Amino acid sequence: MKEKVNKTNVARLLDKAKVKYELIPYEVDENDLSAVHVAESLGEDIEQVFKTLVLHGEKSGYFVCIIPGEHEVNLKMAAKVSGNKKCDLIPMKDLLPLTGYIRGGCSPIGMKKHFPTFIHESCMDYPYIFVSAGVRGLQVKLSPQDLIRESRASVCCLFEV
Repeated sequence: MKEKVNKTNVARLLDKAKVKYELIPYEVDENDLSAVHVAESLGEDIEQVFKTLVLHGEKSGYFVCIIPGEHEVNLKMAAKVSGNKKCDLIPMKDLLPLTGYIRGGCSPIGMKKHFPTFIHESCMDYPYIFVSAGVRGLQVKLSPQDLIRESRASVCCLFEV
C-alpha cells in the first residue's frame, strides 16, 4: 500500500500549470541533508538529483543555481552567467526568510519571490530529473523542460566537468 503524500506548494503550482510530475518520498537523515544521500535513498543516479542553491551577486542581488547533487557551483562561472563580477552562497540563516524554504527542502519552484534562475546544462541529458518538492523528505520528478519553464531558468554551465 502506497503511503499518502501530502501535496506541497510546489505540487500545487505544478498542478495549476498542468505539468506532469511525480512526488517521491525518501527517508530524511538530519545529519546528512546532501543530495548524495537523497540520490542513494531514491536509488537514482546522483547526476539526475539536482540541488537548489541561492546566491547573492554584488550587482544582481539574489539568484538561484540548480546543479547536479554531487557537484559544487563554480562561483566565478555563476557570477559571470548572472551578470556579476563576484558572488557567494547566502548564509544559511537567510534561506528561510528569503525563499520560504529550509536547507534540504529548498525548491526552485514556488519561492516567496522569483529570482533569476540558472540550471546546469547537464539536465538536458536526461528524460527526467529530481528537485526538492519544498520540504525535506520529498522530491519532485519531472522533465528538465518543465522545470526550466516553471522556474524560468536559463540553461548554462555552472561548473567545470
